[in-house]
Amino acid sequence: MENASVYPVQQEEAAVAESILAVIVDNEPGVLSRVIGLISARGYNIESLTVAEVDAEKHRSRITVVTRGTPQKIEQIKAQLGRLVPVRRVIDISEESDALTRELALVKIISTGDKRVEAMRLAEIFRARPLDTTHTSFIFEVTGARDKINAFLDLLKPLGLTEVSRTGVLSIRRGSEAE
Repeated sequence: MENASVYPVQQEEAAVAESILAVIVDNEPGVLSRVIGLISARGYNIESLTVAEVDAEKHRSRITVVTRGTPQKIEQIKAQLGRLVPVRRVIDISEESDALTRELALVKIISTGDKRVEAMRLAEIFRARPLDTTHTSFIFEVTGARDKINAFLDLLKPLGLTEVSRTGVLSIRRGSEAE
């Protein structure tokens, strides 16, 4: 059974794409629950979620959600999010040609001998910074695009990768235009 879902999927909805949505909201209790509830109520999985206050004076937060769906469903979600009272703006980062996306991961490797040397070599190649080092383990901090982090993790699996903690996707647009 491949990727079975409890939600009915019509044939024309088979072509799904990843979407990164930045939702600027008033920082008040229950806002995150309402935003996430709206997305999950439509049967979409949230692959990544980051939330932080971005303007203390205006009490605004930015919720960045990564999900997958058809273009029609993503447009519907954006329109419905825009109608929520605490939502100030919805930006589809996936449609922005000038957007930067990054993620942070803390990665723990337990290894000795040649595997330890290889893990250090890979960390240098991927510009991962060692945060903690013992005789048998490392904790690296790596930042970058999700593909870069995924590639780093794939290479570390046979070398003693034991634990990963990730932030989720962060995004911002280049240039002089404000959000």
